Amino acid sequence: MSTTRQLLEAYYGAFNAGDREGLLALLTDDVVHDVNQGPREIGKEAFRAFLARMDASYEEQITELAYLTSEDGSRAASEYVVLGKYLRTDEGLPEAKGQTYRLPGGAFFEIVGGKIARVTNYYNLEDWLRQVRSSGT
Repeated sequence: MSTTRQLLEAYYGAFNAGDREGLLALLTDDVVHDVNQGPREIGKEAFRAFLARMDASYEEQITELAYLTSEDGSRAASEYVVLGKYLRTDEGLPEAKGQTYRLPGGAFFEIVGGKIARVTNYYNLEDWLRQVRSSGT
Protein backbone atom coordinates (compact mmCIF):
# COMPACT_ATOMS: atom_id res chain seq x y z
CA MET A 1 0.00 0.00 0.00
CA SER A 2 1.47 3.31 -0.95
CA THR A 3 -0.26 5.45 1.68
CA THR A 4 -2.07 4.97 4.95
CA ARG A 5 -5.22 6.48 3.47
CA GLN A 6 -5.14 4.00 0.58
CA LEU A 7 -4.68 1.18 3.09
CA LEU A 8 -7.78 2.28 5.01
CA GLU A 9 -9.75 2.75 1.80
CA ALA A 10 -8.83 -0.82 0.83
CA TYR A 11 -9.81 -2.06 4.32
CA TYR A 12 -13.27 -0.50 4.23
CA GLY A 13 -13.68 -1.37 0.55
CA ALA A 14 -13.02 -5.04 1.33
CA PHE A 15 -15.40 -4.87 4.31
CA ASN A 16 -18.21 -3.39 2.22
CA ALA A 17 -17.62 -5.90 -0.58
CA GLY A 18 -17.79 -8.83 1.85
CA ASP A 19 -14.20 -9.71 0.89
CA ARG A 20 -13.09 -11.04 4.26
CA GLU A 21 -9.89 -12.63 2.94
CA GLY A 22 -8.96 -9.38 1.19
CA LEU A 23 -9.56 -7.49 4.42
CA LEU A 24 -7.50 -9.96 6.45
CA ALA A 25 -4.61 -9.66 3.97
CA LEU A 26 -4.31 -5.99 5.01
CA LEU A 27 -3.63 -6.94 8.66
CA THR A 28 -0.43 -7.97 10.40
CA ASP A 29 -0.44 -11.55 11.71
CA ASP A 30 -0.41 -10.23 15.29
CA VAL A 31 -3.04 -7.52 14.73
CA VAL A 32 -4.57 -6.09 17.91
CA HIS A 33 -8.34 -5.63 17.75
CA ASP A 34 -10.03 -3.62 20.47
CA VAL A 35 -13.70 -4.51 20.17
CA ASN A 36 -16.13 -1.77 21.18
CA GLN A 37 -17.04 -2.35 24.84
CA GLY A 38 -15.47 -5.78 24.60
CA PRO A 39 -12.21 -7.61 24.99
CA ARG A 40 -8.90 -7.01 23.23
CA GLU A 41 -8.33 -9.76 20.70
CA ILE A 42 -4.92 -10.49 19.22
CA GLY A 43 -4.03 -12.16 15.94
CA LYS A 44 -5.41 -12.51 12.46
CA GLU A 45 -7.26 -15.73 13.34
CA ALA A 46 -9.07 -13.99 16.20
CA PHE A 47 -10.03 -11.20 13.79
CA ARG A 48 -11.28 -13.82 11.29
CA ALA A 49 -13.45 -15.39 14.02
CA PHE A 50 -14.79 -11.94 14.98
CA LEU A 51 -15.79 -11.25 11.37
CA ALA A 52 -17.54 -14.63 11.16
CA ARG A 53 -19.51 -13.86 14.35
CA MET A 54 -20.49 -10.47 12.98
CA ASP A 55 -21.47 -11.84 9.56
CA ALA A 56 -23.75 -14.40 11.24
CA SER A 57 -25.85 -11.72 12.95
CA TYR A 58 -25.39 -8.47 11.02
CA GLU A 59 -25.44 -7.14 7.49
CA GLU A 60 -23.50 -3.86 7.45
CA GLN A 61 -22.12 -1.25 5.08
CA ILE A 62 -19.73 1.49 6.16
CA THR A 63 -20.62 4.87 4.64
CA GLU A 64 -19.76 8.56 4.97
CA LEU A 65 -16.10 7.79 5.62
CA ALA A 66 -13.64 10.47 6.69
CA TYR A 67 -9.95 9.82 7.41
CA LEU A 68 -7.26 11.47 9.49
CA THR A 69 -3.65 10.31 9.34
CA SER A 70 -0.46 11.24 11.15
CA GLU A 71 2.29 12.86 9.11
CA ASP A 72 4.43 9.73 9.20
CA GLY A 73 1.47 7.44 8.38
CA SER A 74 1.92 5.29 11.48
CA ARG A 75 -1.41 6.29 13.02
CA ALA A 76 -4.81 6.97 11.53
CA ALA A 77 -8.44 7.43 12.43
CA SER A 78 -11.70 7.08 10.56
CA GLU A 79 -15.16 8.41 11.22
CA TYR A 80 -18.12 6.74 9.55
CA VAL A 81 -21.76 5.75 9.61
CA VAL A 82 -22.79 2.09 9.74
CA LEU A 83 -25.94 1.20 7.84
CA GLY A 84 -26.99 -2.15 9.17
CA LYS A 85 -29.56 -4.86 9.52
CA TYR A 86 -29.78 -7.10 12.57
CA LEU A 87 -30.31 -10.59 11.12
CA ARG A 88 -29.83 -13.12 13.90
CA THR A 89 -29.89 -12.64 17.67
CA ASP A 90 -26.39 -12.05 19.03
CA GLU A 91 -25.66 -13.49 22.47
CA GLY A 92 -26.69 -11.14 25.29
CA LEU A 93 -28.43 -8.68 22.96
CA PRO A 94 -32.11 -8.08 22.06
CA GLU A 95 -33.92 -10.45 19.73
CA ALA A 96 -33.13 -9.92 16.06
CA LYS A 97 -36.15 -9.32 13.83
CA GLY A 98 -34.48 -7.79 10.80
CA GLN A 99 -34.24 -4.36 12.44
CA THR A 100 -32.32 -1.70 10.56
CA TYR A 101 -30.01 0.85 12.13
CA ARG A 102 -27.89 3.87 11.27
CA LEU A 103 -25.02 4.19 13.69
CA PRO A 104 -22.16 6.71 13.77
CA GLY A 105 -18.81 5.26 14.71
CA GLY A 106 -15.09 5.67 14.55
CA ALA A 107 -11.88 3.70 14.59
CA PHE A 108 -8.22 4.22 15.41
CA PHE A 109 -5.46 2.40 13.56
CA GLU A 110 -1.77 1.70 14.01
CA ILE A 111 0.16 0.96 10.80
CA VAL A 112 3.34 -1.15 10.75
CA GLY A 113 5.17 -2.16 7.60
CA GLY A 114 2.32 -1.07 5.35
CA LYS A 115 -0.25 -3.19 7.18
CA ILE A 116 -2.81 -2.56 9.91
CA ALA A 117 -1.36 -3.63 13.28
CA ARG A 118 -4.17 -2.30 15.51
CA VAL A 119 -7.85 -1.51 15.06
CA THR A 120 -9.80 0.11 17.90
CA ASN A 121 -13.50 0.58 17.15
CA TYR A 122 -15.97 2.85 18.92
CA TYR A 123 -19.71 3.38 18.60
CA ASN A 124 -22.54 4.20 20.97
CA LEU A 125 -23.97 0.86 22.09
CA GLU A 126 -26.91 2.55 23.84
CA ASP A 127 -27.87 4.25 20.57
CA TRP A 128 -27.74 0.90 18.74
CA LEU A 129 -29.84 -0.76 21.47
CA ARG A 130 -32.42 2.03 21.30
CA GLN A 131 -32.67 1.65 17.53
CA VAL A 132 -33.09 -2.13 17.48
CA ARG A 133 -35.57 -2.08 20.36
CA SER A 134 -37.78 0.51 18.67
CA SER A 135 -37.48 -0.85 15.13
CA GLY A 136 -38.98 -3.87 13.48
CA THR A 137 -39.04 -5.42 10.07
